[in-house]
Amino acid sequence: MSDHHTYKKLELVGSSKISIEDAIQNAISECSKSIKNLDWFEVVETRGHIVNGQVGHFQVTLKIGFRIESS
Repeated sequence: MSDHHTYKKLELVGSSKISIEDAIQNAISECSKSIKNLDWFEVVETRGHIVNGQVGHFQVTLKIGFRIESS
């Protein structure tokens, strides 16, 4: 076992018709299906789509950090 950790960050966009929080959770859930050792996320951008004067859906750009397995 190493005495340090090395991390990598990915940028992805989650979306939801329900809420910003749901968009975040959707992105993390999908990412966790193919990436191991997820440790943190940061929201870097929030936006949405407007349909007929209402919020159609939310989009959230995230940076997700994960630990490289051998570190």
